[in-house]
Amino acid sequence: MAPAGIASDALDRPHFIGIGGAGMSGVAKVLAMRGARVSGSDSKDSPIVGALRELGATVHLGHAADHLAPDTTSVVVSSAIRADNLELVTARERGIPVVHRSDALAALMDGSRPIAVAGTHGKTTTTSMLAVSLRTLGLDPSYVIGGDLDAPGSSARHGDGEIFVAEADESDRSFHKYAPEVAIVLNVELDHHANYASMDEIYESFQTFVGRIRPGGALVISADHPGARELTARVTGGEGPRVLTYGEDAGADVRVLAIEPHGLTSEVTVRLAESLGGAEITFTVSVPGRHYALNAVAALTAGAALGVPARDLAPALASYTGVKRRLQLKGTAAGVQVIDSYAHHPTEIAADLEAIRGGAGEGRVLVVFQPHLFSRTQELGTEMGQALALADASVVLDIYPAREDPVPGVTSALVIDAAARHGADVTAEHDRSAVPELIAGMAKPGDLVLTMGAGDVTDLGPEILARLQSPES
Repeated sequence: MAPAGIASDALDRPHFIGIGGAGMSGVAKVLAMRGARVSGSDSKDSPIVGALRELGATVHLGHAADHLAPDTTSVVVSSAIRADNLELVTARERGIPVVHRSDALAALMDGSRPIAVAGTHGKTTTTSMLAVSLRTLGLDPSYVIGGDLDAPGSSARHGDGEIFVAEADESDRSFHKYAPEVAIVLNVELDHHANYASMDEIYESFQTFVGRIRPGGALVISADHPGARELTARVTGGEGPRVLTYGEDAGADVRVLAIEPHGLTSEVTVRLAESLGGAEITFTVSVPGRHYALNAVAALTAGAALGVPARDLAPALASYTGVKRRLQLKGTAAGVQVIDSYAHHPTEIAADLEAIRGGAGEGRVLVVFQPHLFSRTQELGTEMGQALALADASVVLDIYPAREDPVPGVTSALVIDAAARHGADVTAEHDRSAVPELIAGMAKPGDLVLTMGAGDVTDLGPEILARLQSPES
């Protein structure tokens, strides 16, 4: 049964505008796996577009009115699609239903036992940990993730099991469309400044999300994060969902007793509340950093809330080896490791730098950072710069605009000046093509280089490796 507002056959022949995007492609993949005749368009070719074609989707490059087949039953869009997009305008002219990505995802989750993962940071990692570990246990979940897993190598999958794991995106309030059996809230911070003017608006939005949890369901939420604790206070009591907390706080239902780093892995020990069996469990997290260890504990708690035995799920979590762009090793050349990080919010930047610092040994940590969005840089540029001071040296690129138009006076200088004020060794570089040569001149054997940001800075990793490997380096 389709959610209210979507005809039952609307997703039989859907056309996705911007089908190659991380969020859009996941929904398209699952629909294709379920037998829908999927088509779409994107501005450029990519491995994601190739994967969709292998699933039988028709993908056009560029946007044109004739990309919409005569029998198109709906046009699926995200909030990033502008109102004047030619295909969107054509759909409205022809009376083709326009469906938001979140409504399509809600329709996919209907009839399953959904786990929706929300929070300002860590959604992709936690969703991925659940997807991989539940598959390892043979539960064959469906999932839609905002990134590609290292294994099994896809951002989405249609499984035969009853569990459906999905990221729940707060950026445009689209997570209000979901009705999960278990909701995870990892943290609550002010972000997405184009859509939220204050923390109160953020809390209200998360309260609406929590209010969508199905009767008898559970909210899994951090006991440590200040914003999460405030949200817990706002939703506790009355006829709300069962609340299960996790973290290092002494009162947490799943209490973290120890996180012991071992190179680029961690060993985590937790104690479950009596209501969850009261066991003490130690397990391995195969990615570095305390924040990833805590994401794994959130996944463990959510699984327990859904009835998956924690003693089974804990060792299965070790089978998660990472997500593309989440501290992903791109390669090593001339003794220098090049790692890619999606971090773009100050909290994420600091967490990833602290995690990498733990695995760097005597080497230095060098960062190529690309601020993402004018609105975010305007609000958080100072904090971004402060976080970059954790690196030994940083190169800062111009702002990646994504969907935004420039804002007068808002440039990467906001980040650079703040980093310098906090004692950072920071260099401005306006020419992306100059970065590989610049890094090759800075890096020494044993150093770690991070390409960091949510934009196209990720493309520089292979170029830096190639330059490091070249004879003149």
